[in-house]
Amino acid sequence: MNTVRRLAAVAAMLVSAVAWAAPVDDMRHAVEFDDVKAAQKMLARGVDPNLVDAKGNPMLVVALREKSLKVAQALIRAKDIDFDKTNAAGETPLMMASLQNELDLVKLMVDQMEVEINKTGWTPLHYAATNGNNEIVKFLVDHAAYIDAESPNGSTPLMMAARGGHIETVKLLLDEGADMRLKNQQGMTVIDFAERYHQKEIAEGLKSRWQKLYPQTPLSAQPPQKGWN
Repeated sequence: MNTVRRLAAVAAMLVSAVAWAAPVDDMRHAVEFDDVKAAQKMLARGVDPNLVDAKGNPMLVVALREKSLKVAQALIRAKDIDFDKTNAAGETPLMMASLQNELDLVKLMVDQMEVEINKTGWTPLHYAATNGNNEIVKFLVDHAAYIDAESPNGSTPLMMAARGGHIETVKLLLDEGADMRLKNQQGMTVIDFAERYHQKEIAEGLKSRWQKLYPQTPLSAQPPQKGWN
């Protein structure tokens, strides 16, 4: 009798495991193919919008990363969606949308869903600046993003823009008040970032700007041959 009960218990556990796994697999399939109808049907049945895949990636983050924008929008609007849920790298949906230059979805999350822009560590502004997504950079700054936000090692959005060679993003951040005097934990300024990653024009422009703004704080490097206004 005990053996029969144990077998019945194991069978019940297996059935439960299959029932739990199926929504994850189905939602992952909907995300992969941007099948919004399938996603909406699952959400209507009460499937948790915060499901994660086998690697711990929230489905909304996956949808944004893979440009499955119809499903992403459905998940953004889903009841009980957790916008603070991150993947293993600590990336939120707003960070991923900012990285992928999805301005409409950034606006949807911020304006309609009231998602918080600022956070400790890497931020949506870092991610937008890294890829030179200027419209999103401007939108985030206009919505009170902390312009000198520090990553875990102290790097700022301005440093990330310079590293990527995004000259217009660098200018935009500076015009919006980014502080070029800041250093990260390695003691690197934005000028150091530009030079280390071989962004010569950006480095020269930053040096010229530095000399105009901080004439009493000399640079060790030679004066640039050209600069920015």
